[in-house]
Amino acid sequence: MPFTLATWNINSVRLRQGIVADLMTQEAPDILCLQECKSPVDKIPFDVFEALGYAHMVARGQKGYNGVAILSKLPMEEAGSHEFAGLDHARHIAGRLENGVTIHNFYVPAGGDEPDRDKNIKFGQKLDYLTDMRDWAHRDTPRKSILVGDLNIAPREDDVWSHKQLLKVVSHTPIEVEHLAQAQEAGKWVDITRQDIPDGPLFSWWSYRSPNWDESDKGRRLDHIWATPDISNAAHGSRVLRHVRGWEKPSDHAPVLATFDL
Repeated sequence: MPFTLATWNINSVRLRQGIVADLMTQEAPDILCLQECKSPVDKIPFDVFEALGYAHMVARGQKGYNGVAILSKLPMEEAGSHEFAGLDHARHIAGRLENGVTIHNFYVPAGGDEPDRDKNIKFGQKLDYLTDMRDWAHRDTPRKSILVGDLNIAPREDDVWSHKQLLKVVSHTPIEVEHLAQAQEAGKWVDITRQDIPDGPLFSWWSYRSPNWDESDKGRRLDHIWATPDISNAAHGSRVLRHVRGWEKPSDHAPVLATFDL
């Protein structure tokens, strides 16, 4: 059963329901994972998405911030959610398809502006969140699973517009990259996007602070699709829909897609 999956930090699903619907219409991924929905679950405009063929949804929500949702054309049941770092935030939801594939949708904390946990509690929370992700994978080794989401870290040198200039900027600091690598190794997760596109600069986020984002191209690859080794070879067709960042009233993130032949 081949299916295409997309992940997208939408930065308010109610405010941007129109461009979510546009993506569903134009690209028609079978599964769409959204982060930073900024909405209680019962306020997500599910009827709009259901009318476009997305009859299944699992989600966790909060008023005004965080929030994750998986919308699917394929039958899907909720497969639980996890709390990490004691935050009590809506940052993870899992759904299971009829073929047994489990999809984990994550929104890792951004971490604030100062990369020092002693000066910035948000940075410490981010590191603790990643540590808990690592320990979770160690406790219960994932199988036949896909992990997607806004992980808020650009791990590789070519995942940012300037490795040297961003080494002390939250999202690309060595300590964050190491914490993410430990979480990835714990689950033996394969970076599907870089499996398909192994070389060259690749970004999925461009700051709102840069009005000429496309021309300056000061981006970072913060959005990821990973898979466990037992299904990673079934993945192909990875792409970042950069042009979506230029839509009217956009999110500052672009959707990332991959197809799985399972």
